[in-house]
Amino acid sequence: MRKPPALAARGGLWVRGDTLEIHLGVEDDFRPARKAHPGIVVRALDDLAERLGSAGVAVAWDDGFPGFRRFYSCDCVGNRLEFMTPEA
Repeated sequence: MRKPPALAARGGLWVRGDTLEIHLGVEDDFRPARKAHPGIVVRALDDLAERLGSAGVAVAWDDGFPGFRRFYSCDCVGNRLEFMTPEA
């Protein structure tokens, strides 16, 4: 999704998928968030893990959240991302 022109001059990125929208900003003293992270619930967790792996993105499965299947990955600048789905 493109940012509105009045906001685009600030830099950053807006991403939309289905009912989720994420707005990312730019900071001069940026450092990746390696612990803090968004938890994103997805419908087809295994499909997403396969797509990421096929694109060369590391996927680290974690079974430490009862009631959910989940994995962690990182975006292109090192920020931690959690993707999860409720167990059936």
